[in-house]
Amino acid sequence: MGTHETHSSEPDPLRRPLPLPVPVTPAGRAALDAIVARPAGALVALDFDGTLAPIVENPEDARAHPDAVPALTALAPKVAAVAVITGRPAEVAVRHGGFAGAEGLEHLCVLGHYGAERWDARTGALSAPAPHPGVAAVRAELPRVLAAAGDLPGVSVEEKGGRAVAVHTRRADDPRAAFEALRAPLTDLAARHGLIVEPGRMVLELRPPGMDKGVALLEHVRETGARSVLYAGDDLGDLPAFAAVEKLRADGVPGLLVCSGSAEVGELAERADLVVDGPAGVVRLLALLAARMAD
Repeated sequence: MGTHETHSSEPDPLRRPLPLPVPVTPAGRAALDAIVARPAGALVALDFDGTLAPIVENPEDARAHPDAVPALTALAPKVAAVAVITGRPAEVAVRHGGFAGAEGLEHLCVLGHYGAERWDARTGALSAPAPHPGVAAVRAELPRVLAAAGDLPGVSVEEKGGRAVAVHTRRADDPRAAFEALRAPLTDLAARHGLIVEPGRMVLELRPPGMDKGVALLEHVRETGARSVLYAGDDLGDLPAFAAVEKLRADGVPGLLVCSGSAEVGELAERADLVVDGPAGVVRLLALLAARMAD
C-alpha cells in the first residue's frame, strides 16, 4: 500500500525544497530515481479533478490548486512532456486549470474525454472526433430514467460537450444510496445506446467505449518516446492508467504510481507507490521534483 508523505513544516517548495517523499515499493523508488536522474526522458501525466483540482460539489466550480500552474511551469521545461488526462472536455480542463498562455508550459498537452480530445499548449490547437450519437440519445432519455429510479433530490446531470453525460450524487441526501440506486438503470441505458458507464467518486459517467486513461497514456508514451513515467490520479477512472504503468514497468520502463488522497478510493491507494495529501500534495510533489532536476 502507498504511504502518505510526512513533513514537519510546509514552506513554499518552489523556494525552499523539502526532501522528496519516499515511495514504499522498490519499483516506485527506482522510477523516482530514474525520473530525477534523467528528466529529459520522463513523462509526467496527471488526472485533473481530485488530482490537480480539489473535488467540489458543483463540477463547474472546480479550479486547479493555486500552486498547480507555478509547479507545472517549473517542471515542464525539464521533462520530455507533461500530460493532463481527464474525462472532462479538454477545453474545460484548460480553462479551469489556467493552462492557456502560461509561460513554460510548451511541453503540456491536455487529453480530454479520456484521450478522445487533445489540446496542445504550444499551438493552442484543439483536435476532436465527431461526438458518438449514443450520447445525445442517452441525454434525451435520462430524465425519464432518473424519474423512474425514485425520489433522489440533489442528483445533478453534467453535460460534457456532447461527448459524455455525468450523473452526480455527491449533493444528494444520501450520496452513496443514490449512487447505488442509479448504477443499474444507467448501465442499462448506456448499453442500449452503445455506451459504457464509468463509475467515480459519487458520479456515474455515460460515455463511448474504446478510450480510457490507460489507452491514452500508452499512446502518449509511444508518441513522446518517454523512458520513464509518473502518473497521478485519485479515482476509479485512473485504474486503467495505473494498469498501463504496471504494463510499462513489466516492459522495462520505470513508472511511479501516485495516489492523490485515499479516503474514498482505497483500491487506488493500495496499488500506489506513493500516496500524497490530495491536490496540495500532488502540487508539492511536482514542485519538489522540479527543484531537484538539472536545468
